[in-house]
Amino acid sequence: MSALTDTQSRLKSWLFDHALPMWWEVGGDTEKGGFFEKLGLDAKPVDDPRRTRVAARQVYSYALAQRMGYMGETDAAIDQGLKWLSGPARTPEGLLYAVLAPDGSVIKGEFDFYDHAFALLAYASAFKVRPHDTSLEAAGVAIRDHLLTHYKHPVRGFEEANPRTLPLKTNPHMHMFEACLAWIEAGGDHKWHEVAAEISALCLDKFLHPETGSLREYFDGDWNPIDGEMGQIIEPGHQFEWAWLLIRWAGITGDTRFIAPAKRLIEIAENHGTDHYRNVTIFELWDDFSPKDQKARLWAQTERMKAYVALYSVAETDGDKAFAVDKAVTAAKGLELYLNTDIAGLYLDKMNPDGSFVDEPAPASSLYHIICAIDELHLLAD
Repeated sequence: MSALTDTQSRLKSWLFDHALPMWWEVGGDTEKGGFFEKLGLDAKPVDDPRRTRVAARQVYSYALAQRMGYMGETDAAIDQGLKWLSGPARTPEGLLYAVLAPDGSVIKGEFDFYDHAFALLAYASAFKVRPHDTSLEAAGVAIRDHLLTHYKHPVRGFEEANPRTLPLKTNPHMHMFEACLAWIEAGGDHKWHEVAAEISALCLDKFLHPETGSLREYFDGDWNPIDGEMGQIIEPGHQFEWAWLLIRWAGITGDTRFIAPAKRLIEIAENHGTDHYRNVTIFELWDDFSPKDQKARLWAQTERMKAYVALYSVAETDGDKAFAVDKAVTAAKGLELYLNTDIAGLYLDKMNPDGSFVDEPAPASSLYHIICAIDELHLLAD
């Protein structure tokens, strides 16, 4: 437990003292609006085209920071992200463009399910800290209902486009599930519970391999694994992330049938998808659990942390609890490898198989992963 509290203290200090100030004061674009896509390792903004998901994730991050007790600026960052979502990023139909130029002109205008899931998460996160702002709930419900009307799969889940494009993907569904849980926790209407229930059942029935229990990523139009290599890909980070969500869902509903599949996802990701020599979770496996891509992305390390915090919540013995704490601390130390930069508050994104890091700007989108994992570790330490 002392290792847990020490690690959590270091991470929270890094977050509060360095990362959150930097990603607003430097990462927020107060001239053109929104947020810069990346910061160089010299802490200078990179003015690349802006994915809508970044504005949504920054709303989430600064709303969560406020709930965590961060005393720095949060409201201005939340306002700026919401203004981008309701302004340049919004389509005439009330949906969202996926990618904009820094001046707000549209680069990628076609529907992207993934981005809309994050917009729903952003509105839920803002509503949690501004429960009297009914416009936030109205915005979330409007997007959700549009998705249900125009992008619903004929059986279960959602389409990637209308007219349909393939493959269907689990990843946007994972974030839609995450957004639904956030809305349930924020006091949203019962429709959020219905959508979450459908996605969770779809995960157990279709997303998980019936023999190995692993999570598949890509499907045909009838939710069958897609042919070829794409149908054989496993992302260990997503295994951890789905486990975290399924255990949260079990806690919300009291339905324990989601716990064993979640434990199996963690087991696969830890035993086959984590390089214990480097202490990092790698990017991809094949479905026989052999490595496909041994680079290690930052975000996967945060999902490993979150999964073990969730595992602790369903541990039945003292030994199981001690195991989950030990693994959460180990995963956090893996994350800390990525935070070792010359300028505190920045981070590295990709570790090569030999343990070296790719020299590239820090993506703003990763702050969402990091703050969520630090908050989860904080809950465990408490």
